[in-house]
Amino acid sequence: MREHVRYNNRYGIAIAADIYKAKYLDETKKYPALIIGAPYGGVKEQGPCVYANELAQRGFVVLTFDQVYMGESGGEPRHVSSPDLFAESFSAAVDFLGVKVPFVDRNRIGVIGICGSGGFALSAASVDVRIKAVATASMYDISNVRGMMNLQKEVLDGMKAQLGEQRWKDFEAGQPEYNPTFPEAPYKDDELPETDPLTNEWNRFYALSRGHHPNARGGFTTTSNLAMLQFKCLDYVNEISPRPILFVVGDRAHSKSFSEVAYEKAAEPKEIYVVEDAEHIDLYDRTDRIPFDKLELFFKDNL
Repeated sequence: MREHVRYNNRYGIAIAADIYKAKYLDETKKYPALIIGAPYGGVKEQGPCVYANELAQRGFVVLTFDQVYMGESGGEPRHVSSPDLFAESFSAAVDFLGVKVPFVDRNRIGVIGICGSGGFALSAASVDVRIKAVATASMYDISNVRGMMNLQKEVLDGMKAQLGEQRWKDFEAGQPEYNPTFPEAPYKDDELPETDPLTNEWNRFYALSRGHHPNARGGFTTTSNLAMLQFKCLDYVNEISPRPILFVVGDRAHSKSFSEVAYEKAAEPKEIYVVEDAEHIDLYDRTDRIPFDKLELFFKDNL
């Protein structure tokens, strides 16, 4: 069963979420809960719902949510990205589950972060000890803008100058610049444009009916990069210990190095689990690739 709920984060911004539970759950008892974050720029209907539908049938109460400024959640202007607020969303979900859902055991709450949410989930867990176990799937450290773009000092200075100019333009226009990445309606499978390999992969999910959603057109406001230049999700990942971390990656994932770097920074207990014959987006929605047995065992052992 799926129930839609709304609650506020500690900044007063409304978060839209769905709770999944087994149809005949005995609500007089208490159960472990999982919070699942969407891929960066995605919404709860893209990936999190697949995980939630399966894991609810395996004995967990599962909450999926739209990030602030995204989807059905509050926050203006739309499509603003903030790593601080995106990490806060996981803790806000812990607040809600621990207070408002009587059949959740507030001492047995874990999180799963898909893609960019993996970095935000780790960031949240590094300061929120109520999160008892963390798993990531195809993790991206979105806050590592400098590393991903291999920015040299002169290039970084130029980027900062451009962002400064854009702030003036945004203020004058009364709204920030936002250029969506994906079309309003999905392409037909045989009409998908060929570009570079990475863009092709994103399009195979977000630009086709497989993963397209009108609330997730891709990208964020241009000046959102300013926050990513100031905030690092993995600075304190070693402080999650002794709570466990599971990094799930595809053997063919272009993002595999993010999990490997995070694994090295994390303290024990920690594990990398490699899924055979899987690219990055396969761990969003392919039930024949997502290792549900592994995830179930990890959380039942550690919650």
